[in-house]
Amino acid sequence: MPARDIYHNIVIQALIADGWKITDDPLYLGYGGRDLYIDLGAERSTIAAEKENQKIAVEIKSFISPSPVSDLQEAVGQYDIYRTILLELEPERILYLAVAKRVYEGIFSERLGQLIVNRIQIKLIVFDEKTERVWQWIN
Repeated sequence: MPARDIYHNIVIQALIADGWKITDDPLYLGYGGRDLYIDLGAERSTIAAEKENQKIAVEIKSFISPSPVSDLQEAVGQYDIYRTILLELEPERILYLAVAKRVYEGIFSERLGQLIVNRIQIKLIVFDEKTERVWQWIN
């Protein structure tokens, strides 16, 4: 199993405070003889009877290396691989990349970050590491 991100517990608390139930920690995906692990699986029941439960998978990235561009490359590559596998195995589950507010206000707010998020259609959960709450959902 992979090592947990430094923000792992903070993201769990933020999701729970936002009404999500953590169902998998980590979320296991087996495909083609390979084992992959997304940091979290979560679901939330909707109030309206005609809607099904919402299911998400959350990959947490801390962006603590000296190079934000390298961190972005790694995160995007991992996100794309996980999203592709989820489309095969659990197409109802939506993948999100969880990043701290400081990261979003850094590279993700820059022209490069915006281009990547928009072209690759990355869904983000931006969390405040101090309050341990979701700051923004970006679909």
